[in-house]
Amino acid sequence: MKLLTILLCLLSATIYAAERPNVVILYADDMGVADVSYGDKTVKIQTPHLDRLAAEGMTFTDGHSSSGICTPSRFAMLTGQHHWRRFHGIAQAFGGPVFEPGDFTIAEMFKKKGYRTAERVDCIAIHEEQLN
Repeated sequence: MKLLTILLCLLSATIYAAERPNVVILYADDMGVADVSYGDKTVKIQTPHLDRLAAEGMTFTDGHSSSGICTPSRFAMLTGQHHWRRFHGIAQAFGGPVFEPGDFTIAEMFKKKGYRTAERVDCIAIHEEQLN
């Protein structure tokens, strides 16, 4: 009976996962295909954890940003809107937001489908003493 219960739990977890898979979006500035080792084991820096995510998930290898700078391309990714319709340039550190009340975002789209969403932004600063 225990085995049957465990199998039913695993089956229901598998069905739930098939209905609503995990979605992780890694969006990085100035990152090219040679910056991760997935698909090329000869690259200088190996990225085994990213390689595993790519191997077990879905990858998109022909993406195009709406701009060569970060603010517009992130705005387009989050809203699905082309930034030229609203603003030009980069959001300044102490400037106003580029988002407007009521903007529909990718997070809201996922929430409507029953997902819980989160944002994690890591910024790595290289200090001058690390370069010497």
